[in-house]
Amino acid sequence: MSTGTRPPVRVGHEQLMSLIDHTSAVIYMRDVDGHYLLVNREYERLFNLHRDEIVGLTDHDLFEGPIADDFRANDLAAIARGVPLQVEEQAPGEDGMHTYVTVKFPLHDEHGHAYAICGISTDITARKRAEEEVRRLNDELELRVRQRTAELEASTRELDSFAYSVSHDLRAPLRSLEGFSQVLLEDYAGDLDDEAQGYLKRIQANVGRMAQMIDDLLHLSRATRSQLRRDAFDLSALAQEVASEVGDPSRSVTWDIADGMTAQGDPHLVRLVLQNLLGNAWKFTAHAADPVISVTVHPQSGVDVFEIRDNGAGFDMKYADKMFDPFQRLHSAGEFEGTGIGLAIVHRIITRHGGRILAEGVVGEGAAFRFNLTPAPADWELR
Repeated sequence: MSTGTRPPVRVGHEQLMSLIDHTSAVIYMRDVDGHYLLVNREYERLFNLHRDEIVGLTDHDLFEGPIADDFRANDLAAIARGVPLQVEEQAPGEDGMHTYVTVKFPLHDEHGHAYAICGISTDITARKRAEEEVRRLNDELELRVRQRTAELEASTRELDSFAYSVSHDLRAPLRSLEGFSQVLLEDYAGDLDDEAQGYLKRIQANVGRMAQMIDDLLHLSRATRSQLRRDAFDLSALAQEVASEVGDPSRSVTWDIADGMTAQGDPHLVRLVLQNLLGNAWKFTAHAADPVISVTVHPQSGVDVFEIRDNGAGFDMKYADKMFDPFQRLHSAGEFEGTGIGLAIVHRIITRHGGRILAEGVVGEGAAFRFNLTPAPADWELR
């Protein structure tokens, strides 16, 4: 069997034209004076001209002046550089101006002189239009964000004004009610029977409850509006400090606060969380025989989950979804005092930190509140 080599295949003009005619790019060649020497089928299709009608013409014969001027300037730049040049060019299409990425390069004779310029253009109009649409949508979104931010700032100012009004305007009549009822009890006690004095004491108790509700509403407002900081802090030490504040030496409670707990968040806002959760635990263990309140941490899939647990009154789980709403109470005011706002404050602070909170309880056996203070993966579940 012969193992001789095949003779080289000579590629002629027809083969080269067949090659460039079967590509989606626009391919053309012009002489150094700008006259067309050849174009491919894609050029014919885009500009609805036959190649025999194009050869010998210049861009100024085919396009408007500014477009032709740009084409010619890019040709001359590629010739002057002597190496391939990539530029963006625009040409008219059936649906408006189209944008092309064009590579232009000169052809040289044996003496190194440029005698022609070749161009290969790829239509990137769809990409450009998509980019422009994205820019337009981003600009529109940015405008909406600015408008929404301005609206929120205006709403915040209104809330500030309302909070001040509530704090200032309501406290004055409350002080009058408390003051006059106290005067009646002190100066006219001999003229009042036990029932009348009981009514006055109930007025004073409700005045105190209203004042506490005003304070809690202001805390709720601040928990929503105050600037959030993120610092590393000792949560164990903070819990110990809050426990000493909410506790009462007249009651014996076992505090089980784990050592070494640290967290990332706003210490001032987290203090409010602990004040409400530990305060509730203290309050709802009032009737427990051996009250125990614990603060622990349980990492879950790389997320620190803090737990506050007590063995107090507990609650019915069918009401668990409502307990973080303002003014929702699961126990009567006569049984346990409170305004029903504390857990709403807790929920808002933890949500602002990017965390979640979960409550579990059994009537007569106690309650547990678990929460995290750092954002967790979307598929992460607090348990």
